[in-house]
Amino acid sequence: METDTAPEIGGASAAAILMLLLEEKEAADVLRHLDPEEVRQLGSEMFGAAEADESRVDLALGRFVTGSREISALTPGADRKIRSVMTDALGNDRAGSLLSSIAPQPRRETLERLRWMATETIAEVVAAEHPQVGAVLVSMLAPEIAAATLASLSGERQADLLWRAARLGPVHAEAIDDLEIILATAEAASAGAEMLEIGGQGDVARIVNNLPRAVGEELLKAMRKKDKQLAAAIEDEMFVFEDLNQLDAKSLGAVLRGVEAATLALALKGADGALADRFLATMSARAADTIRDELAEMAPVKREEVEAARKAIVAVARAMAASGEIMLGGKGDDYV
Repeated sequence: METDTAPEIGGASAAAILMLLLEEKEAADVLRHLDPEEVRQLGSEMFGAAEADESRVDLALGRFVTGSREISALTPGADRKIRSVMTDALGNDRAGSLLSSIAPQPRRETLERLRWMATETIAEVVAAEHPQVGAVLVSMLAPEIAAATLASLSGERQADLLWRAARLGPVHAEAIDDLEIILATAEAASAGAEMLEIGGQGDVARIVNNLPRAVGEELLKAMRKKDKQLAAAIEDEMFVFEDLNQLDAKSLGAVLRGVEAATLALALKGADGALADRFLATMSARAADTIRDELAEMAPVKREEVEAARKAIVAVARAMAASGEIMLGGKGDDYV
């Protein structure tokens, strides 16, 4: 006998719908209590929840009501109640002394500010300030953020900061207040300098791809004289593994015949199904079945191994294009 499965909704989706049901000020008040990553995730879900239908809204409300019943009655006002009991039992002075040693300390604003700052901005502050200031900042960061910050510094600076951080003891409150001023200044400067991502190797590669082939080759030749490494990087961006799908069946088959079966199987690991089918369609049924069997039996492999196999196939295609056997990318000459 079949039973209907009750519809469900994820916690993040339900929270996003509830946020959209709140007034703007109420929603903003909720966000202030969340961590940066929680705000990012919830914001992303809110965009997706904007078109939620009535049934999804009902599911979200139902989940909220169910979850509310599970909240412990001990949680609300626990801090106030504990302090009141301690004060009544011990008096203000003794209770205050005891609570100062056992109660959770309020978070310093410095920690909260650091959690929201971009790693690049923190790294700039650490690099510009005295090493002892940098050591304090590094010690206050989450380990993964501290590691990312140190990665942008020189090895000597990294070692010095870690040495100083390892030797840190209690830090005076005044020093933390000074850090507040430094971080506020850096944060304001960072916020005022909006950066736009323009140019770069990818954009230049797309420009060259849209030039007549002869013009593009001349430009790359001139660029190699200026910066051989940069020219090579642009060429890598001009034609990538997925672009092989643009070749006609005859050209694609010619390229793949110059590739070992093991290399092709590795290159197709994790590739789009339609792309893999097109590749295999250019081969004999027996060869295609061999590749499919290898893919089915292949254990998980490192992404860099897959990328290396794909680059090897692209290299074969480029060599064939250079010899005139096939045509890759760019605008070719006009024919009549």
